[in-house]
Parts: sequence; structure tokens; C-alpha cells
Amino acid sequence: MRKSLLCVLALSTIVACKDDQNKTEKEDVSMTITYPETKKVDTINTYFDTPVQDPYRWLEDDYAEDTKAWVKAQNEVTFNYLDQIPFRSKLKQRMETLWNYEKISAPFIEGDYTYFYKNDGLQNQSVLYRKDADGNEEVFLDPNAFSKDGTTSLGGLSFTEDGSMAAYAISEGGSDWRKIIVLKTENKEIIGDTIMDVKFSGMSWYKNEGFYYSSYEKPKGSELSAKTDQHRLFYHKLGTPQSEDKVVFGDTEKRRYVGGSVTQDENYLVITAANSTYGNELYIKDLRNNGPIVKVVDNFESSSNVINNDGKTFFVVTDFEAPNKRIVKFNLDSFEQANWENVIPETENVLSVSKGANYIFAEYMKDAVSVVKQYNFDGTLVRDVSLPGIGSVGGFGGKKEATTLYYSFTNYTAPGTIYAYDPETGESTVYQKPNIDFNSEDFESKQVFYSSKDGTKIPMIITYKKGTELNGKNPTMLYAYGGFNISLTPSFSIANAVWMENGGVYAVANLRGGGEYGKKWHNAGTQMQKQNVFDDFIAAAEYLIKENYTSSDYLAIKGGSNGGLLVGATMTQRPDLMKVAIPQVGVLDMLRYHTFTAGAGWSFDYGTSEQSKEMFEYIKAYSPVHNVKAGVQYPATLVTTGDHDDRVVPAHSFKFAAELQDKQTGTNPTLIRIEVNAGHGAGKSTEATINEQVDIQAFALYNMGIKTLK
Repeated sequence: MRKSLLCVLALSTIVACKDDQNKTEKEDVSMTITYPETKKVDTINTYFDTPVQDPYRWLEDDYAEDTKAWVKAQNEVTFNYLDQIPFRSKLKQRMETLWNYEKISAPFIEGDYTYFYKNDGLQNQSVLYRKDADGNEEVFLDPNAFSKDGTTSLGGLSFTEDGSMAAYAISEGGSDWRKIIVLKTENKEIIGDTIMDVKFSGMSWYKNEGFYYSSYEKPKGSELSAKTDQHRLFYHKLGTPQSEDKVVFGDTEKRRYVGGSVTQDENYLVITAANSTYGNELYIKDLRNNGPIVKVVDNFESSSNVINNDGKTFFVVTDFEAPNKRIVKFNLDSFEQANWENVIPETENVLSVSKGANYIFAEYMKDAVSVVKQYNFDGTLVRDVSLPGIGSVGGFGGKKEATTLYYSFTNYTAPGTIYAYDPETGESTVYQKPNIDFNSEDFESKQVFYSSKDGTKIPMIITYKKGTELNGKNPTMLYAYGGFNISLTPSFSIANAVWMENGGVYAVANLRGGGEYGKKWHNAGTQMQKQNVFDDFIAAAEYLIKENYTSSDYLAIKGGSNGGLLVGATMTQRPDLMKVAIPQVGVLDMLRYHTFTAGAGWSFDYGTSEQSKEMFEYIKAYSPVHNVKAGVQYPATLVTTGDHDDRVVPAHSFKFAAELQDKQTGTNPTLIRIEVNAGHGAGKSTEATINEQVDIQAFALYNMGIKTLK
């Protein structure tokens, strides 16, 4: 049956006072929502003799007409609701105004040209430009011309060593499946056939003869949701059809993730192979004599990646016997791990590495902010790199012969600025500073450390407008991820800037499961310890409330992908804690996630429901889809997903939204916003990104009782 909800909202008008603080006046209004009817089926899944109902299983069929009709009906309800929010248009106007500034990337040299990306402000996709030696500028690739609606994006780019040819990948509708096109750079003439059905792949050239790429066999059934389980590395020789592409690795060895890259001297092929998102085998092949593929690392117990070579000497960043990572070297004639020699030993801080101008740049995370050191390849420290401030840096990469390197610097209040770096003197100069209508000096960030349920100290950075009164009434967006060894470091966001301009507090918690403190921190949020991540997030919310940054009536939680799982689990475990929940492209059906696309590769973090009875019971206890209970008032919820998401399939979000709409008690709305012709997020057009961010903030503020923006 259809379910109608009368939302009674106590709306607040924000009034600007002389002291720039906010006072509120209450006014009750109502909005009626009639949810689309979502049929239930009798599907039952059995795990270790335990039956589990799956009433919305039919929503997994993304090509079915009834699923398409359900998507259309849900969007009609959702956008009808969003259209009635009185300040939504004003919010969009400000978002577009702030977004509309020129954005230019760091330049890079390929052959006779200097290339760079530029977006004039509101272009859906950034354009790739180039300059010749005389400074003449032209468009090289314009992804905005790939499709009329801006949903086809540039998904990868690789040049030959001499820069005479380039291969680029395109993504249509946000899909992870790509097409590769090859052209001559001099005249942009397309060479040969388009390479089809490529997924999770880079492109690495071997001389000017061809390139390596990776993909799966096209699945039977839906290419958006069918399981893709065996990754292969191919070599495409120019001038030959794709059907003749040779499988280099992965034909007999079943691996879920395979990558291949050619060293800059073009003498060796380096292959990485993995069955999960952590841990990889390492192989090297001598291309000069078409030698055998040599297995350097024969297990998945550590993560090791080649960063450079000098003849037969290879430099590798690894967490083998070094949870926070180190740089080692070995000779290909004696590559066994017992023979690895330290170049840069492990430290107490987590290491990530760039190389350029024949130097190593070691970036360390110290409590989630960047520290950079420059080394020679013999491990000698050249200098501590002086950074513009406290925040995140990225870059320093380049070829061995580069004389200038580039890096970006940003934090939660400072828009990304690009710096040119002289590797011989260590001097940095501003290369590109954005001209944006945002005054960073009006805002401040504060890092705090709070205690989780088991006493573990968790860092969190809280950003807000200077002078904000800690009165428990500030609209607050709490964001986190907590998984897959991914670290959340300070970065500027236009959407967050708009949120803070409107009196909002933005908080980012660095939960266990991430990579902020290395392998142990990551492992502490995986499998049978996954509940630690949710406890960390709950404790972050409790800290913000206790310290009067906000209260449960003014708190929103948000996260995407694994962060969507985080939001789904938190709101079902502690629905009283927050007013608004925004689970984005979330992994929400934890009993079946591994049956879709490449989901089985996430088992290092999650485990699977088929692994053991103990693991099944543990996962089921937090799986958001399976923990929505009747008779509970859940927070106002806006689930977001894309109908072409082939990484975290939209069925996760569909099922969760259906469960919430069926069982929600009280007046809080539970809506799902489904972006049509969009995927997991990569390559999303500027227009679609702005619209989504506006809708999220409008929904959150409106359900916190805010009527107008000052």
C-alpha cells in the first residue's frame, strides 16, 4: 500500500544580529508526502541455515521496467519535496556564483607541448589545453563535446615517452566501463579502432608500438550489476584489431585487480595483482628480451609498488615489515624480500611517495596533515620542504629530467593553490592562485581529539565561521569515511564553503578503518572490528553535542560509498542522535554486496556473509538494509545514488530507501534522489554536482527547521 507522511516542521527564520550571531523564531508548517508503492516479494536467502527475507530483491534488476518505473516515481516525489523548500533557489544561486571561477591545473610536459586542464568556471567538464614552445595555446581535448548533457567524461590519459601519441579513455554516464581512443598529438588524428569494454585500468605505452591496459570479460546479463571477477592485463599493438590483443597476465591466474606499467626507460613491465583492495603480488618482466614474468612478491600479505628503477635496481614503497610504509630497493637478480634494503626507513607517521627531477618526495601524515621531505635516491635527506601552511599537499611528481615540479596546497578554509617548486633550491612560488569570492580569513579550523567507546583517541577537524557562538543550535554537517585505508586530509570544498557561509559547522572525523595512522589503524576498522568505525562516528557526534557546537536537532551526518555504509549503520543504531542523515552511493546490503560487480574484492575490509557463520551474524547485526525496524523514528533521510553506478550498484540504495519508507514512524521524510545517467561520482558534470550539493544542503537545513537564509 502507498504510505503518506505529514511532515510537521518547526521552521526557524535566521535573523542577522549586530553581533553576527543567530537567533530564531519558530513557525509550524506542514508538507504531505505520499511515497510510491514498493511491492514486496517472497525471496528468502539462507545463510548457515538462517533464513533472511529479501522483499525488495526485484530492485536489483536495473534493466527491468518495473525498476525503471520505481526510479521515476521516487524521483517525482523527491523533487516535488525539494521544489517546495523556500530557499533552495537562493542556495543554488550562491553555489553557482561561488563555483564560477577559473580553475587551472598544474602543467605537465609531453613532447614539444605543455599541457594543462582548465575550467572557465561552470563548464561541466574541464578542458585539456596545450601550449607550444612559442606560447601558442589551443584546445587539445574538450570532454564537453563528448556528449550534449555533459555526462561523458575523460577517464584517463597516457602519452608515449616522446609525446607523439596519446591514448585517452572516456566514461559514459559515470560508468566504470571505458572506451580507449588513440590519436597523434601533432594533428589530433585518431589512429585505429576504439578499444571497448575496459574497466579499472590505466594505459601504459611501450615505445610507440602499443600500450598495456586491463579489463574483465564483459559480464553476461547487466553490465551495471553483474559480477566481474577475473581481471586481465592486455597488450594492444597499434594497427591491429582489439580481438588480437594479447593477454599478458591473468589468463591462468585468477586475480580481481591487475595493473601493468612500463618503467620510464621502457625496459621493464611492472605488474601488480590483487584479490582484494589491500595486499598485492608484484611481478616484473624484462621487455628487452621478452623475458619471463618474474614473481617478486608471491603473496597478498603486504602492499608493495615500484616507484622507480635505475637499471636492474628497483625502488619500492611497501608496508612489508613496516605498517607505516618505507622505501626499499633490490636488484632484479636477487629480488627476494630478505634482500630488500632500506632507502627511507619506516617512521611513526604514514608515508606516501612522489618522484620527480630524480628526487624522492616523502609525504608524511601527522595527525592527518601533510609534512614533506625531499630525498636523494640513496636515501640522503636533501631538505624538509617548507609548506605554505597547515593542510594537505599533493604533487611533486614529474619525469627524471624535469627542472620544475608542481604541487597543490589546500585545507578546509583555503582554496587549492598551485605552487611551482625548484627541486635544487627548495624554493616555492605561487603558480596559480584561484580568484574566488570567498574570504578564508573569516573562517577557522580546529583539530580536536575525542575518545571513542573503547577509549581510543580519534582526531577530528571542525571548521566554522569565526565568532560562531557554541550554543548548541549551529547546523552541523559531520562527515567521515572509515575504510579501505583511505585517509581524509584537509581540502577545500565550494559546497562546504557555502554551508559555512550560512552559519554551518563542518566536521570531519578520521575514523579507524582509514589510513591516517597506518596499517594497524586500518585493520582496527575491518571485518570483525567494523563496529569500531561506527562507534568512532557516534562518539564524534556525541562530542559535537557535548561541546555545544550543535545538538541532535541541528546535526546532519553524511558519507559516500563506504561512508554511505557508515551513515546507514549509524542512523539505524542511533536514530536519536541526529536530525538528518545523507547516505550517498552507500554499501547498504552487506549480505549481498560481494555478488555485484567487483564487490567481492572488498572482502578484506568487510568479510562476507558466506565466509563463516560468525562473520554472517556479525555483518547482519550492522547491515543497514537488515536493521531498519518498524516503530522507530529515523532521522530525515535523503539517500542519493546514480542509476548507472556499477561500483556500488544502486540496488543498495533502492532497498534501503524502500525499507525506510515502509517502516519509518513519525514525521521525518525518507526520500531517495536518483541521478539519471550517472555513476559512482567520477566524471560527474559540474551542473549535476551543484544540483546535488544544493539539494543535500537544502534538505538538511529545511529539516533542521530553517526557513530562510540570511
